[in-house]
Amino acid sequence: MGLTEAQIQRYARHILLDEIGGRGQARLLASRVLVVGAGGLGSPLLLYLAAAGVGTIGIVDSDQVDLSNLQRQIVHPTARIGEAKVASARATLAAINPEIRVIEHQFRLDAANADRLIAGYDIVADGSDNFPTRFLVNDACFFGRKPLVSGAILRFDGQVATFKPYASDPDGGHLPCYRCLYGGPPPVGEVPSCAEAGVLGAFCGVVGSLQATEVIKELLGIGDSLAGWLLILDALGSRFRKVRVKADPGCPLCGEAPTIRRLEAEAGAAAAADAAICHG
Repeated sequence: MGLTEAQIQRYARHILLDEIGGRGQARLLASRVLVVGAGGLGSPLLLYLAAAGVGTIGIVDSDQVDLSNLQRQIVHPTARIGEAKVASARATLAAINPEIRVIEHQFRLDAANADRLIAGYDIVADGSDNFPTRFLVNDACFFGRKPLVSGAILRFDGQVATFKPYASDPDGGHLPCYRCLYGGPPPVGEVPSCAEAGVLGAFCGVVGSLQATEVIKELLGIGDSLAGWLLILDALGSRFRKVRVKADPGCPLCGEAPTIRRLEAEAGAAAAADAAICHG
C-alpha cells in the first residue's frame, strides 16, 4: 500500500523514524483498533490513534456526554453535552483526521456480543469504567487471541499493561492475562468510583497516551512490549515503576486447570457495574 503525497506530509514525523518509516505507516493505515470506552482514558487514546493514522477505529460506549465528563474527557466539547459519546468522539476524530474510518458501537459490551465484535479488530484497548466489562474484555481477547492494552486510573494513581496470554514468555511458559493479576471483580463497594474518590483530569491524558503508544508498538512490532509487565504511575510523586507479572497457574481462564471455557457474564455483574476504578 503506497502513501499519497498528502499522507507523506501528514505522517512525515513518523516516516522519519527508522522503526516506523513508510512501510510502518502504511501498516498503521491498514490496522483496526477497538477502543472500549470514550471517557477519560479513551479520549486521549482515540485522539492519538486518529492522529497517528490508524485506519479503522471502533468505539464501544453506551453513554451520553455529561457536563461532569468534560474535566477529563477531552474528545467531547461542551456543545455536545447530551449526545452519544460514540457520535461525539467520531465527530472529533473526523476533524483531526478525515481519512480514517471510525465505527460507532453504541451499546454496552456483554457476553452475547463481545466475541463477535472483538473478532473484527487487530487489537483492543480497554478504558472501560467498570470491573465486569474489564474482565469480559480480557476473556474475549483471550478466546479471540487478540492483544489487549489495558489502562486504569483513580485519583493520582494509574496503571498500564498489555496482555497476550496466548503468547510464550521468556521462561518457556505463557504470558499472563488480566485475571492472573486480579482474579475476578472485587466485592461491590470495595473500590470507590471516580465520582466518589475523584481523578486528576490531566493525568488521564498521561495514562491514555501511554496506552496509545503501546497499541502502536504492538501493531508495528517495535520496541519492548509491556506484555508480562505492569507499569504503575504515581502522579503526585512523579514516579513510574515497572513490575514483572507472571502467569498464574491457578488462573481460572489461562491457568493449568481453567474453569472459564466460554464468555459469560460475571456473577453479580449488574450489581457491580458501578463499582468502578476510574477509567472514564
